[in-house]
Amino acid sequence: MARWFILLIFLPLLAGCGSAGTNPDGSASGFDPKQIAKGDIDRVAEAHQREMLGSLKVLAEKLYRRNPREWKKGGQPSMEAAVARLFDPGRNWTFEELDGKRGTDAIHLAFRDDFAGDRVLAFVAGLGGMMHTAFNDKTELFLLDDLDPQALFNAARNVEIAAWKLSNATTPDGALYLVSNETAGPVKNLSFEREFGKMIGDLDLLSKIVADKSNRVVAKVFQSIAGAIFLPVRF
Repeated sequence: MARWFILLIFLPLLAGCGSAGTNPDGSASGFDPKQIAKGDIDRVAEAHQREMLGSLKVLAEKLYRRNPREWKKGGQPSMEAAVARLFDPGRNWTFEELDGKRGTDAIHLAFRDDFAGDRVLAFVAGLGGMMHTAFNDKTELFLLDDLDPQALFNAARNVEIAAWKLSNATTPDGALYLVSNETAGPVKNLSFEREFGKMIGDLDLLSKIVADKSNRVVAKVFQSIAGAIFLPVRF
């Protein structure tokens, strides 16, 4: 009830600022009126989401560098163009070459032997769409937005499963579908694992924060990673 009361007071102010087109990003005065309608959890969640998107973009760039054939499959002129297309907010993690699949369904495509498209696109777009769904398909949160801690927890487990598949799923002839970590040689490159770890940590921490704040209980579902199935992030 208090949330509604606060928003009813300030909505005219927010609408006026938006319609007038004055200081839309708060840069001139240093104050964004939209912050009035945000709670502490909203700001924390947005910060974690930005961090996760940063890690996901790093993963996309690393995967394309190690698997250049993939962005070429997509007909892109360069790796940079492929990454820019992936993170175009207007696409909402949906791409026609993925046959309308989004989230974990898109991740599965990256490891199907009969998929002839860009596997990096399928993998990264799938992760991005899945995590976006866990945030109620929003990039900006306000007082009335209610994140589900279970969805965030499940998303963290799904990132773990996706990371395992990336390092272990092979074609019928034994080759990795996508090359990631380099474990051969005297120096091991585990930079991919670090980015996955950041995303998992952000999701787990945010799940705990939201659960504690809303007095909700998260069902801790654990599976053997080798045979694990993706968990739902929309209920």
